[in-house]
Amino acid sequence: MSDPDHTAEGADEEAAVPADGDEATEPGDTDKPGEDESAEGPRMRARRERAERRDAQRRAIALEQARREAKAAAKGKYVDQGKGDGRGKVQGLHTLLLALLLTLITVGLGAILYFTPLMSVRQTVVTGTGVITQQDVLGALNIAQGTRLLQIDTAAAADRVASIRRVASARVQCEYPSTLRVTIVERVPIAAWTGADGTHLIDRDGVDFANEPPPPGIPALDVVAPGPQDPTTKAALQVLISLAPDLARQVAKVAAPSVSSITLTLDDGRTIVWGTTERTAEKAEKLGALLTQPGRTYDVSSPDLPTVK
Repeated sequence: MSDPDHTAEGADEEAAVPADGDEATEPGDTDKPGEDESAEGPRMRARRERAERRDAQRRAIALEQARREAKAAAKGKYVDQGKGDGRGKVQGLHTLLLALLLTLITVGLGAILYFTPLMSVRQTVVTGTGVITQQDVLGALNIAQGTRLLQIDTAAAADRVASIRRVASARVQCEYPSTLRVTIVERVPIAAWTGADGTHLIDRDGVDFANEPPPPGIPALDVVAPGPQDPTTKAALQVLISLAPDLARQVAKVAAPSVSSITLTLDDGRTIVWGTTERTAEKAEKLGALLTQPGRTYDVSSPDLPTVK
């Protein structure tokens, strides 16, 4: 018959062999006979503590590995960002240097053109003259040959040319590299007013621009005080401008004692009673047909009821 104590001890030794390769238990770890088998024995407690230590060690190693990986990733990102910032700074510096270079070139070129005779007046071209001579225009322009084009105030130069009485408008242009162009529009007389100091030519704006005998076909203007702001002058000129060219050439005199009593006298002595400047275009249209009828006085002051006497 086998020894019962030996059989129990052998069973305990077989149970003590760890499934995961744990170290073999010491002989002294066996439970003493008679102890309650439901209670944790020294050998089981030792195995449990060793397993807990191994689990703790594995967790510590995993945490350390994760920390190292996170640190390495953060370091790599910082290095990449640093390189990107460096490239951005270099590109920004290149852009700044290029802008500075272009500015210096522009300023230098402007200084050369402004202060050197490279682009200066070598010829002056005047267009639009009729009665006015080019010498009159150049004298009012007052810009010497050799003047730097960039130093010319073209607006002020145009104002000087426009100060000539017969000039209605003037324009001054710099044509690089060496030409100054002056374009003028002369005033055209449409009426002549006679005062104590002789005959004055009046343009369509009522401007008195010359004291001289009128050209052929220019009617006399009979108003008290002609001028661009005088209401009677503006009314009389408005009527003249509204006439057809063939009829306007037949007018010998336009009289406007007031803005409501305008009359025209033709070269053949016939009189046209115009009245006010209201419905002027309609009156001019009716007058063309009315003049085909015989008579001495043609009244279109009321265009709905024109009359001939």
